[in-house]
Amino acid sequence: MGELIVVRHGQTEWSLSGRHAGRTDVPLTAAGEAAAAALAPKLARRSLVAVFSSPLGRALRTAELAGLTGVEPDPDLVEWDYGGYEGLTAAQIERTRPGWDLWRDGVVPGDAAHPGEHLDQVAARTDAALARIRPLLADGDVAVVAHGHLARILTVRWLGLAPSAARLLGHPHPGTLGFLTTENGHPVVSAWNVP
Repeated sequence: MGELIVVRHGQTEWSLSGRHAGRTDVPLTAAGEAAAAALAPKLARRSLVAVFSSPLGRALRTAELAGLTGVEPDPDLVEWDYGGYEGLTAAQIERTRPGWDLWRDGVVPGDAAHPGEHLDQVAARTDAALARIRPLLADGDVAVVAHGHLARILTVRWLGLAPSAARLLGHPHPGTLGFLTTENGHPVVSAWNVP
């Protein structure tokens, strides 16, 4: 069985400043582009049978710079819709909602472009993506280019855990890789935050 390689898109101005970038399509910084390109040698050594990406530009550009070809945009891999918290940092949110925790408290509705999603809705999207990906792993590795919170939720769903267990994973750094596989028939994380 192949490995599921989870690629977090490269750095953006918003990821650098800690702003929540869900559906807002923020471009990569120069450092983000360099980090994405640095992934190419590692990914070139893999036998990829499929590549899926969030349809947002920062993920598609990361895939391109990382040398991935045949990329299929998948709307189920777009980042969590942060609703009214789109563009805000955790510190800004906590000023109006002391003690706020994304995994426990979720988001508030936003405008028409950012209505917001419940954690279970994001998990349902990752479950749908995983249902399409798992059969492909019989033939080799599959790469997914996505976002920080989405990658964490996808990973815990791979492990068969509740979506809120994503709080237990460190946030993947921009332009890094995670590797999901099985060991003795059980899903495992074989590596996380690999530059």
